[in-house]
Amino acid sequence: MPTASQTSNALPLYVQISELLIRDIAAGRLLDGERLPPERDMAEELGISIGTLRKALADLTEKGLLERIQGSGNYIRQGGTNESVYAMFRLELLSGGGLPKADILEVERVSKPEGLPAFGTSGEGTRIRRLRYLNETIIAVEEIWLDGDCGYVRKDQLSDSLYRFYQKQLGFWIIRAEDRVTIKAVPDWAPEVFTKAPGTLTGYIERFSWADKPEPVEYSRTWFDTDRAHYVQRLK
Repeated sequence: MPTASQTSNALPLYVQISELLIRDIAAGRLLDGERLPPERDMAEELGISIGTLRKALADLTEKGLLERIQGSGNYIRQGGTNESVYAMFRLELLSGGGLPKADILEVERVSKPEGLPAFGTSGEGTRIRRLRYLNETIIAVEEIWLDGDCGYVRKDQLSDSLYRFYQKQLGFWIIRAEDRVTIKAVPDWAPEVFTKAPGTLTGYIERFSWADKPEPVEYSRTWFDTDRAHYVQRLK
């Protein structure tokens, strides 16, 4: 597991750890009945306090994904709810998993440009551009358009998880999404630190996301480095 870090726009540290473990359970890297390492060893490996780790483990226990047996240890339990703020995040490191993080590059409310696929009901939208990581590895750049009728968004309000922000600050939850995966040239606005130069063909995801309305409220496009990450869809 990677060392967890805390930044100004990050999720609470214990939530980061909980999310990391949920993704590993969903991916099958942590199996039903598997005993986790001793808490002191886990905390040291993750670079966090035992108190923070125990809050993360308590969250997993509440979701039915962990059984804590006094004097024996902590055991993975499949079959609980794996509800996660990253449940729809399909990119993983080539080696598997990774905790999603993001640097916000730009937030701007603008008129929807010609050529943008139809979504929402407003002629305006909030455009959010981000640099995406898995653990500390840069893996993608993305551009998210949120329909203007969903509310106003400021850069200093956002966290790593936009879906969590939508729920907590704007009062709606993304309930389903449709992805279209292909290849496309990296956009000219991609920062120099991104691993693929503008114009380079790379992995590309278009996503339409719905809340509780007939029209999608969000449209996003993600350019990801296929040398560092891949798109994963698991069917159960």
